[in-house]
Amino acid sequence: MIKMDFLLAIIIVGFCSCVVLWMVHNSSIRRRLPPGPTPLPFLGNILQIKRRELVTFLKEMRCQYGDIFTVYLGPKPVVVVSGYQFVKEALLQCDDAFIGRGETPCLDASYKNFGFVFTNNLKRWRELRRFSLKILKDLGMGKKGAEEKIIEEAQHLVKELRKNTVPMFNPNDFLIRASSNVVCALLFGQTFDYDEKDMWSLIHGIHDTFYLMSTFSGQLYSMFPGIMKYLPGNHQKIFKNMDDLMSFIDTRVQKNQKTLDINSPRDYIDAFLIKMEKEKENPNTEFNMINLVCNALQIFFAGAETTSTTLKYGFLLLLKHPGVQEKIHKEIDIVIGRDRSPRFEDKSQMPYTDAVIHEILRFSDLVPFSMPRAVTKDIKFHGYTIPKNTTSFLLLTSVLHDPALFPNPESFNPKNFLDDYGRFKKNDAFLAFAAGKRTCFGESLARMELFIFFTTVLQNFKLSSPIHPEDLDITPSVSGIGNFPRPYKLCIGSR
Repeated sequence: MIKMDFLLAIIIVGFCSCVVLWMVHNSSIRRRLPPGPTPLPFLGNILQIKRRELVTFLKEMRCQYGDIFTVYLGPKPVVVVSGYQFVKEALLQCDDAFIGRGETPCLDASYKNFGFVFTNNLKRWRELRRFSLKILKDLGMGKKGAEEKIIEEAQHLVKELRKNTVPMFNPNDFLIRASSNVVCALLFGQTFDYDEKDMWSLIHGIHDTFYLMSTFSGQLYSMFPGIMKYLPGNHQKIFKNMDDLMSFIDTRVQKNQKTLDINSPRDYIDAFLIKMEKEKENPNTEFNMINLVCNALQIFFAGAETTSTTLKYGFLLLLKHPGVQEKIHKEIDIVIGRDRSPRFEDKSQMPYTDAVIHEILRFSDLVPFSMPRAVTKDIKFHGYTIPKNTTSFLLLTSVLHDPALFPNPESFNPKNFLDDYGRFKKNDAFLAFAAGKRTCFGESLARMELFIFFTTVLQNFKLSSPIHPEDLDITPSVSGIGNFPRPYKLCIGSR
């Protein structure tokens, strides 16, 4: 009994000593960082995140502490930069101090710092991003080659929607398949039929993973990965999904290896394999199998999920605002008509449709604080010292919903991107794709997809909701690393 009491006393003393040491160490760091709420030992500010809404919490802290502040998500500090001027400065100036990639534990467990999207190895990021951009452009990304694939897939989407006999349906399955097929054509050189259940079950794992990362369980894992990986919860599905997706990409790579013609690359995987062969004598090359698999999955993940979610949010907003849909229908009839497929070049003559798509991107605010950044060096930023490797959130939502830049920002209003004469009006505060060297990799492809998919669907159909527009809830169902629209039912009628 005495031994047990002695052991317990040692444990208590050790725990208290750790707490004291943490508090002393943390207080010296906090004095240099921007102000913020006082964190608890190890827990940080987690108990202050009300209703499990991280983005709402960050907005509240901004109101209390200003545009630059510090929060503790678990034991580690996160410097949050908000407001148009400060976010733009961090993205475009500061001598690349904010281009590092912060930790994303839910995905880091699978990627392990490989691939170019989630790596914090800047040499790896530069080489792989530069190569990937070149190859995908050669394959047509942002050009006529990709446009033809998108037009073909948009017509296929219309065909599948016409075949649908359910009067009211959730459009998610159709939209994620259409957007995924565009990326599949670039990565794998092929598309997949809408009735290939195994393939689409796998692709739904992409959506589920991004969604689960934004739930409270996923956020807890990001704060306490060392503990949460042993605890049950929805976050455990993320790792199963990622394993399945990695296995799928690995299988695709092996298939390409067996039929590779080094003189005639068919897709992104072929091009990477050819580059691997050329660099096989270089011991420091970044062109290896693990980077190929991670690169392909990261491009696949981003291309399939972000576009389909934006489309889904966009159609919900059109159901909420039927007058907006009517104006798009009129513009389509005038510029394109009913007899030919919409093309990206039509956008220049369709300012209202262009403004609507920009407003959908602004309002939906898909990635509220971008992907986490890591400061690449000690930096003085507006009077504060931010140490190297500190995680930083660049609060894009604070720009996209700034009333000084977008009047009544919580309302959906395409006039945010129209001048007094109805012409499209650019806005420098439109940072839906972020900006700078680590801007969205597939921005050009995403813009083309969104325009062609929206106009093709609306050229052929009138969308309506089984419930009154005023009763539609357009607030996100989950708001964390991503914003997700609530599930809804859609009715379509031919025009």
